[in-house]
Amino acid sequence: MHSLKENIIDILLKSKLINKEQLDKALQLQKTKNLPLRKVLIEEHIASEDVLLSLFSEQLYMPTMHLSRFKFDRAVVNMVSERIARLYNIIPLSKMGNTLTIAIADPLDILALDDLKNFTGCDIDIVLSPEEDILKCIENQFSKEVKDMASILRDSSVAKESSGSTADTKLLKPDELEISSALEDSQKAPIVQLVDIMLAQALKRRASDIHIEPEFDCLRIRYRIDGTLHDVIKVPRVNQNAILARLKIISNLDITENRVPQDGRFKVKFDGHEVDFRVSSLPTTFGQKFVLRALDKGNLSIGLDKLGFSEQPAAVFKTAIAKPFGMILVTGPTGSGKSTTLYSVLNQLNTPQVNIVTIEDPVEYQVEGITQIQVKPDIGLNFASGLRALLRQSPDVIMIGEIRDSETADIAIKAALTGQVVLSTLHTNDAISSITRLIDMGVEPCLVASSVVMLCAQRLARKLCVKCRKPVEVEDEFLRKIGFKEKAVFYKADGCKYCNNTGMHGRIAVLETLLIDDTIRQMIIQKKSLDEIKEYAVNVRKMKTLRDDAFLKVKEGSIALEEALRITTEE
Repeated sequence: MHSLKENIIDILLKSKLINKEQLDKALQLQKTKNLPLRKVLIEEHIASEDVLLSLFSEQLYMPTMHLSRFKFDRAVVNMVSERIARLYNIIPLSKMGNTLTIAIADPLDILALDDLKNFTGCDIDIVLSPEEDILKCIENQFSKEVKDMASILRDSSVAKESSGSTADTKLLKPDELEISSALEDSQKAPIVQLVDIMLAQALKRRASDIHIEPEFDCLRIRYRIDGTLHDVIKVPRVNQNAILARLKIISNLDITENRVPQDGRFKVKFDGHEVDFRVSSLPTTFGQKFVLRALDKGNLSIGLDKLGFSEQPAAVFKTAIAKPFGMILVTGPTGSGKSTTLYSVLNQLNTPQVNIVTIEDPVEYQVEGITQIQVKPDIGLNFASGLRALLRQSPDVIMIGEIRDSETADIAIKAALTGQVVLSTLHTNDAISSITRLIDMGVEPCLVASSVVMLCAQRLARKLCVKCRKPVEVEDEFLRKIGFKEKAVFYKADGCKYCNNTGMHGRIAVLETLLIDDTIRQMIIQKKSLDEIKEYAVNVRKMKTLRDDAFLKVKEGSIALEEALRITTEE
């Protein structure tokens, strides 16, 4: 019978991927360099890894898997040590009965499979994955912070912790938590350590949200990084109440109330600066789900110039906020950066000579020098009633969290007509659709035309990591089909330590902005269609649409072409 190595050699020759001379050279180099045959073939550019994996999969009946979206189970991953995973370049995927399935790049590595069978006591089943994918997963799954959290749960009798122990409560009294040294602080109770490490790791990895989700048998923790959720760890269900109690106490929530949603906030100090966390709890089937949104005020003080806006949208914004009165509307879906943009505008306008008042639900950022009102519908303080009250406070600039109904729209429009600068948001697909939305809310077209000075639609695109992005070829026919007319070098995401092996680092705003001129005002009053207004805006006013701005970011190398197509619609 042929060995697996001999079978693969036969497969390579039959596939005509290499000739006998190349194979003899590769086998000689394998002996000289003491490297796996697969690695020699790749290093000598005889065959690419993708081609080899595809060939091995087809001929040896082994499935292939790309691991970028695979959800790992900590208990399964921990069946092998980090040292073994790195030594044999494998990562455990799942366990069914006594069979452990692993991802491996080299099916010839029989020694690794035999050793793994001895270490784990399981039968080993394999799937083939690119070596780079496996290395990224090892890096993520065995990261220091995840190991710290896992070891805290494993090495301590956390199950004995009560939901609101006196020790925990004393530690939680201050409004501010210092978590910079959380990883070294061994004096704190295990649950306190666990939550502190979770917060520190989230900030270190630039997470915008932390999702803490009760499931049937565990508490699942995920981070939203650059708009995408990533699994971090699954905590045993026995620790659920203690962790949620810790979060409730630091957020000033009612620790005894589990039946209704609650909102709170707390502040931490990390790496020398303050970060606010806005906390939302929601009752679910298996307990309360928490979402913690990180709000870094340092992002607001940089001004419009450093938000990454393209030249034309930035110029339009500056022109609009220089107007003495009128309404500026920013539209887009939830999580598209509308609040950050508006707060950056407010920071630019925030001087001792100006009275700025905001009404929000909830208050996102707490900013010194600005009067902020939290909407409380249960006591009758909604957007409309709050807006009426604040107009008697002689404001110069008003920011309304969102125009949701006709009453709020009517008051906001009248405020813009009577001398205030009004900033607000709407949920529409593009900038010009805001006109129809306001008219649908019952505002007269002539009032919309007179009050609105600027419309803006916004999306957030994930930025390519500049340290590991790679050029990629794109077919001319595809470029013509999507309307990409300019010459450009296109890049794709790859992954490195700097970007946590995601290929993305940070996000950038893509905008569509339009200053309302006299012609557009006349078109609104005459009830012209949105298509006619858009045609004028694009052809005469040279407005850049969302896709135009996204393509400009692609040309600059900031974002991938796929990302531009994902966040924008075809014109």
